[in-house]
Amino acid sequence: VQLVESGGGLVQAGGSLRLSCEASGRPFSNGVMAWFRQASGKEREFVAAIQWSGSQPRYADSVKGRFSISKDSDKSTWYLQMNSLIPEDTAVYYCAAREGEYVSSLENRYSDWGQGTHVTVSS
Repeated sequence: VQLVESGGGLVQAGGSLRLSCEASGRPFSNGVMAWFRQASGKEREFVAAIQWSGSQPRYADSVKGRFSISKDSDKSTWYLQMNSLIPEDTAVYYCAAREGEYVSSLENRYSDWGQGTHVTVSS
């Protein structure tokens, strides 16, 4: 599966952004789509994930209540709606995909990755 992220940019603290991840190529019969992020000088961390069908969303504690992951019902596109952004959300955001139904938060469970999109939140 090929993944392409878009929607990153510069936003002020308190603002919102919506990231998109478009999938193409050989689809999994079932799978999970996730978002991870990596801030400068830090390890990549889990943000959110959801089943291919759009079920069972899962979030990191740091983004619960502020971020929402969803799937476009008509397209192979997933979204990460990010609200109430804070400077600590500044990072490169990656979408990732894995085959199977378990909504894992572990980076090494995901086999396919996008190139990333930059998000900068200014204070």
